[in-house]
Amino acid sequence: MSEIIVLGAGMVGVSSALELQSRGHHVVLVDRTTPGIETSFGNAGIIQAEAAEPYALPRDLSTLMRFGLGFTNDVVWSMSGLFKMIPALWKYFGYSSATSHQHISQHYAQLTGRSTLDHQPLISASQSEDLIKRDGLCMLYRHEKEFGEAVKEAQYCLEAYGVTSRVYSGEEYRQQEPALKSTPAGVIHWDQSWSCRSPGKLTQAYADLFVNRGGELITTDAMQLKQQGESWVLPTQQGNIEAEHVVVALGPWSPELLKPLGYHIPMVYKRGYHGHFAVKETLQRPFLDTANGILATNTVEGLRLCTGAALVDMSAPAEPVQLNRGEKAIRELLDFGERVEEPQWFGTRPCMPDMIPVVGAAPKHKGLWFNFGHGHQGFTLGPTTAMLLADAMENKTNLLQVPLDPSGRF
Repeated sequence: MSEIIVLGAGMVGVSSALELQSRGHHVVLVDRTTPGIETSFGNAGIIQAEAAEPYALPRDLSTLMRFGLGFTNDVVWSMSGLFKMIPALWKYFGYSSATSHQHISQHYAQLTGRSTLDHQPLISASQSEDLIKRDGLCMLYRHEKEFGEAVKEAQYCLEAYGVTSRVYSGEEYRQQEPALKSTPAGVIHWDQSWSCRSPGKLTQAYADLFVNRGGELITTDAMQLKQQGESWVLPTQQGNIEAEHVVVALGPWSPELLKPLGYHIPMVYKRGYHGHFAVKETLQRPFLDTANGILATNTVEGLRLCTGAALVDMSAPAEPVQLNRGEKAIRELLDFGERVEEPQWFGTRPCMPDMIPVVGAAPKHKGLWFNFGHGHQGFTLGPTTAMLLADAMENKTNLLQVPLDPSGRF
């Protein structure tokens, strides 16, 4: 009998399997496809050590009106998507109050602040240094007013969380970034973050490391999980696998698996798109065009443009309107070639209303463990929450895990 089954081979699940394996546990990692080809494949690939504060839902009427009327490229929505997410969005709105968000950020910053430190041993062991750049992440501002507000926010993040950055005028940053063909108002360079040339390849490399260390990787449908007595059983083509413990690390699919077990988990589903384009001049570091909600970064596939959030149903067809708008805006800043022909990728960020991951023991079932709900930072926080999960499973007290514990959260 397997000791632990980990469901989900994205960054969070693979990191969980590796951490538990490193502590001497026999682990089977399960996914319906190969590791790292869902949301972990298509994100921006930034290990965001600077992301001290999770994304709150705006509460001022003017911003909400702009979202609702489609006057911003940061967020789009569908009526069916919003309708299904109303309970989660209402809770998200409540947790986004200034007082609540500040309290949440005090915990959240401690997680993201150690993200690069927690990734480094896995990067080294999986021989993935060629995929990593340690040049930071830039926020580019087109307008003086927004840039001035960002400078104040950067100073606050330094004082409150110890997050460092450099402030450049537009002209100064053009000296740093020769690929820019026009001058922005200014740029904030968050210098503690790392970027990855292929987040999917890094996740796969971590999965290969798990297998090379003796772990089992099995392709099957996690939704077939059943409890039999004190064990958890999952059918496969090779027969049933059975374990005393199972970890749910299925990202946005976690609530679907857990609902038949009596867990009704509110989640905000934020879809994102990307597209690749032929590179004419390589960027020195990734940047977010804050005025247009589009991030540009170099990957092995070409220049990758990544979008903000689409609040749509999980089953909705691809509608990459944000990507198309973002491409047009980025072409004002950069020269790049035609789009690479490929299927339109999209993935879903699994966002909890209180903006922090769910990590720890399931309240109603012995041997059932949660590690999901990382929102925008699954790629960033995979190794970090894996350590917190393993501590919880070994009955080790870790104060960083306490706010993430599932008890009383839904």
